Amino acid sequence: MATTCCKIWVHGIVQGVGFRYHTQAQARELNLNGYAHNLADGSVEVLASGEAQQVDALISWLKAGGPPSARVDKVLVEPHQPREMPTRFTTG
Repeated sequence: MATTCCKIWVHGIVQGVGFRYHTQAQARELNLNGYAHNLADGSVEVLASGEAQQVDALISWLKAGGPPSARVDKVLVEPHQPREMPTRFTTG
């Protein structure tokens, strides 16, 4: 199985609605490592690392709108090569 890492930027109503918590739960269910962080512009940055199929599943979940409390307007994805691969999924 192929391992991959992507940075994902999620725009819309994604802060103050439990978005990072739900993203963390979804990522852990998919056995992914990385993080979900709020950005100053109101978006959320997600780093997802793990099996390519599982990373794709998280991206699909985000594009589908994420948690019911959020409103996702745009999802941008790019491959990423971190210096150190994360060993768990965190929020911050």
